[in-house]
Amino acid sequence: MPYRDMRTIPTTLLALALPARAIVVRYQPIHAVGMRLLHRSLLKNAPFSAEEYDEILSLSEEILKVMREDWRWRPRDLWDVQGFIWATYNGSENELEKTIQGETLSIESRAAAVPTNRILYGPPGTGKTYATAREAVALCNGRAPEHPRELREEYDRLVASGRIEFVTFHQSFSYEEFVEGLRPHQGNEDSVDLDEGASGARGGPSAGFRLVPEPGIFRRITRRAQTSTGPGNSQFKIGDRQVFKMSIGEASNPDDSYLFEEALEGSYALLGFGNMDWTDGRFEKREAFIEAWKQAYPDEPEPNAMSGRVQCPYIFRNWMKEGDLIVVSKGNSLFRAIGVVTDQYQYVPRESGNYSHRRGVRWLWSDRAGVPVEEIYARGFSMRSIYLLTREDLNVPALERYIASQQLDASGVPESFVLIIDEINRANISKVFGELITLLEADKRLGAENQLTIRLPYSREMFGVPANLHIVGTMNTADRSIALLDTALRRRFEFRELMPDPTVLVDASQRTQVNLVKLLKTLNERIEYLFDREHQIGHAYFMSCKSRSEVDAVMRNKVIPLLAEYFYEDWSKVAVALGDTENEGQFLERAALIAPIGINADEGGEQRYRWSVKTPFSDSCYDQFR
Repeated sequence: MPYRDMRTIPTTLLALALPARAIVVRYQPIHAVGMRLLHRSLLKNAPFSAEEYDEILSLSEEILKVMREDWRWRPRDLWDVQGFIWATYNGSENELEKTIQGETLSIESRAAAVPTNRILYGPPGTGKTYATAREAVALCNGRAPEHPRELREEYDRLVASGRIEFVTFHQSFSYEEFVEGLRPHQGNEDSVDLDEGASGARGGPSAGFRLVPEPGIFRRITRRAQTSTGPGNSQFKIGDRQVFKMSIGEASNPDDSYLFEEALEGSYALLGFGNMDWTDGRFEKREAFIEAWKQAYPDEPEPNAMSGRVQCPYIFRNWMKEGDLIVVSKGNSLFRAIGVVTDQYQYVPRESGNYSHRRGVRWLWSDRAGVPVEEIYARGFSMRSIYLLTREDLNVPALERYIASQQLDASGVPESFVLIIDEINRANISKVFGELITLLEADKRLGAENQLTIRLPYSREMFGVPANLHIVGTMNTADRSIALLDTALRRRFEFRELMPDPTVLVDASQRTQVNLVKLLKTLNERIEYLFDREHQIGHAYFMSCKSRSEVDAVMRNKVIPLLAEYFYEDWSKVAVALGDTENEGQFLERAALIAPIGINADEGGEQRYRWSVKTPFSDSCYDQFR
């Protein structure tokens, strides 16, 4: 009988008979409470003992005392303590990680993080995208570097580590891309690893495909924010360590779930592939594995150096060195633990005759619900039980952040995460956010007074938004006015206007010998008179200009086409905006068209013109802006 059943069954019967003096022992929540409060597991990888149960009861009674005397709750007996422990157990993929002591994350610490829902809006070219980068870095770190290069470096670092995500909305963007949707997966690829049967392999994926719920960008960053317990030990660096993917048991098989729990509890990694002892020095070579399999299973197909039952044990015993990292998979699309190898290969026979091969591991991070592998690796996992991950596909900063987030020196205050939504007004907001729009409100966030969770339509899991997730959007007012924005979105976001600032063009004016300050100011005054203030020209168009020719290029290739779009190809208004009021303009040329035969322009017919952009512009085209 697995150790978990040896604990759960008798303690359940005891708790039913003596609810005031007994508690049900289930591995995951009891282990989590021990790690959180005592920094050690309350359970051993051995038959359940009276000493272990006495220690669990003692801790449970202390929690009961705190609940009654400090929190003024009214628990009836240890059944209520058990319910509290299970509800706050941080391994549950549907519950907010809550804590009891200061070293761990509390409800209050999450609520103390005031969420930001902000939209930066203004005409094109006003620096909204640059401003969102500064805003995001400041939300993550408390402040943002002043120098643009330092700001960009810090922004890129935070993006690489997964604390900042960037997405651009568009007309076809959907709920399935943003929150979660169904994606086709081949056969049962997420539930069967190429793993260890009696002689080596369980086989491959079945034919066909199935639809599996996959989280979108919003749900992924929400999960990161929800499981953060602080920056932790940021000194841990991957450096030149090898990183191995490894499966421990079959992720979707409940009968194998105890193997993963046993590995976490016992601080080691387990590998199957038969009940042979590989300790002997001859197994430093692949040939020894091949001969051993031939002798043990003569009736099976002859293995070779690339066979799974040869290659996987060889990697586990020989390639994997102390200090290397193990990433434990959950199927092919998720990972659920990260650890560092601490010991040499060990053979520990088991009654089942399998999973007798161990390597000591110090587990650095775990999440039993699993996290999408794309968070740390550019490709999905394959079904081979163990193999080396390629360095070029590994997201090292993200992996280091996951490792640091669950170290014992984590502050307990969750890190801030930022989702940047560029062009937020271009998508159908009601369609993209769906029912989640309510969860964005500050008082509806997880840990807040009126926290809300909803059940997602595809995965059927409960979902809430933590307070340490900030959302910063950008909106181009030339595309859509704020007045036309979804009312539900307007109520839940604060808006900060970014308008053109001609004063930032002083240096560019000196470089180009063109008064860009006056040019931009005058141009925008004319646009506002002819159209409205939402369609002005931003200062960013001219910020990088270094010469008169570059100013000409910006005017010809960007500003004039934009004005033509604003005024719906009414070139007479474009000419007025540019100050071309004469037949021979500074920027535009106008030539009268001859009326076709049958149309008498002198009898009420409107004179028509052909407009074109001058090449080059007049030498005095910028004199009007002095």
